[in-house]
Amino acid sequence: MKRDPRAFLSDVIEAGHAIQQAVDGMNLDDYSDSRLIRSSVEREFTIIGEALSQLSRQDGDLFTQIDQAPQIISFRNKLTHEYVTINDQLVWGVIHDNLPVLLKQCTQLLSELDGGSS
Repeated sequence: MKRDPRAFLSDVIEAGHAIQQAVDGMNLDDYSDSRLIRSSVEREFTIIGEALSQLSRQDGDLFTQIDQAPQIISFRNKLTHEYVTINDQLVWGVIHDNLPVLLKQCTQLLSELDGGSS
């Protein structure tokens, strides 16, 4: 049985909010100094990338409406398979520069799928 595409969008939104909550009030140095927070954030980004990867297979049209979705999946793969090369500054930049845009787009798409217009 196929999973509803809205569930993948919800997974992205939930994981994104978890990242934002985890780093709330932190700066880059605080983030870099906390292995627990870094691990948590990287895990949530892995969930985001996997949810988008699954969405791409199930609903390509919806997937293409998410800016930089292929790059997000690539970022997930880097976190998972190239963990030795992870740069905290890069992750921090993704949190602040890319994540808000992703959350806004996924929230909008989910609202549209649910029949809303916001």
